[in-house]
Amino acid sequence: MASQELKHRVTAPSTTTTTAMDNKRMVMAKRGLKSLTIALSLPLSLSLLSAYVASSSNIPPESRKPFWFPPMWALHLTCPASSFLMGVSAWMMWADGGFHRYPTALILYLAHLLFTLLWDPLVFGAGATRLGFILCFAMFGTMLGCYRMFAQVNPISRDLIKPCFASAAFLSIVNLNLLFV
Repeated sequence: MASQELKHRVTAPSTTTTTAMDNKRMVMAKRGLKSLTIALSLPLSLSLLSAYVASSSNIPPESRKPFWFPPMWALHLTCPASSFLMGVSAWMMWADGGFHRYPTALILYLAHLLFTLLWDPLVFGAGATRLGFILCFAMFGTMLGCYRMFAQVNPISRDLIKPCFASAAFLSIVNLNLLFV
């Protein structure tokens, strides 16, 4: 009987606090979008520029290339693809505050970006395949460090690095083949 006398009171939320929260979220989203744009466009454009510089390829003639050797456009796009994925991963690390907790992770990411930018012009532009092979090992090392540190902050960020390992392994195999051709 007492439950029949209860009335459900509906209160409308205050419009001033709702709009203030919505405005704050919109400002944060715009700021996040700007930082994501910078984190993706800077490494990607530098990698594309590096591939463009190295487009005067010093590869062996068609008769000496193995049957599995990929076309040049595919080789030139592996580094920008890796830079793109590492940029997304680094942005996720930064957004979660991981670079403040682990400053070594930022150094490893920047070193990986440098190695990625140098590989294409050194191997295809200058023909320095031995140095390129050393750079492949350095890419593996910096990626492994990033993989371990990013995993402590964001597991999705860590998982984005896995395809980069595959691309670095592929570049190592191509580079090894160029050493003996």
